[in-house]
Amino acid sequence: MQQQTLGFLLVTAATLGLVHTLMGPDHYVPFIAMSRVGKWSFSKTIVITLVCGLGHVAGSIILGAIGIAAGLAVGGIEGLEDGRGSIAGWLLLGFGLAYMAWGIRQAIRNRPHTHWHSHGDGMLHEHEHVHTSDHAHVHAEENKARRMTPWVLFTIFVFGPCEPLIPLLMYPAAELSVSGIVLVTSVFAVVTLITMTMVVALAHAGLARLSAPWLARYAHATAGFTIATCGAAIKFGL
Repeated sequence: MQQQTLGFLLVTAATLGLVHTLMGPDHYVPFIAMSRVGKWSFSKTIVITLVCGLGHVAGSIILGAIGIAAGLAVGGIEGLEDGRGSIAGWLLLGFGLAYMAWGIRQAIRNRPHTHWHSHGDGMLHEHEHVHTSDHAHVHAEENKARRMTPWVLFTIFVFGPCEPLIPLLMYPAAELSVSGIVLVTSVFAVVTLITMTMVVALAHAGLARLSAPWLARYAHATAGFTIATCGAAIKFGL
């Protein structure tokens, strides 16, 4: 009977890991957006996705393990998870809005402008450019933003809960054995991470084939808007 129950929980863990990840665009959209504008390599994109995913899953596993060890009721743990989810939603929304505002500022500062030049023969021609000093400053700020972004995403994902993990998997598995908890959480974590990386990898490969030079100037602002939308969806159920 215990083996049948454990088998059912393992299948449920795999199913929930897959569905929970696919149904939550916040699991992959931030990485897709930031990989594009940050010009991350494929390997860097996958590593950052995996590290953030591990932080995302580990936060709930640790909280669930503490709750089980302390004999806390599942309702109390769910309350903590809801609180973490609210924080993660606000952080994602705030980061997206801040990044969008920064992207708009960079686009405005780096806008090209035209100068007309007159030659001795009376001929006029126009020359479009950006100021070198401003352009260099824009690149310096972009490099700083690129270095900070993975850490910001990791912090947000550590706060983000895996809602079905504790009440639907960890507590039922705890009634069987410690090894049952380990197996169930491992399956959920592995499927979640695989799903995240597969979606991000496919999107990375697809976007690499697209070229839209006219959007390049507003790429950072667009990425920020996309991430903010994910945060709003989490926070307000959009």
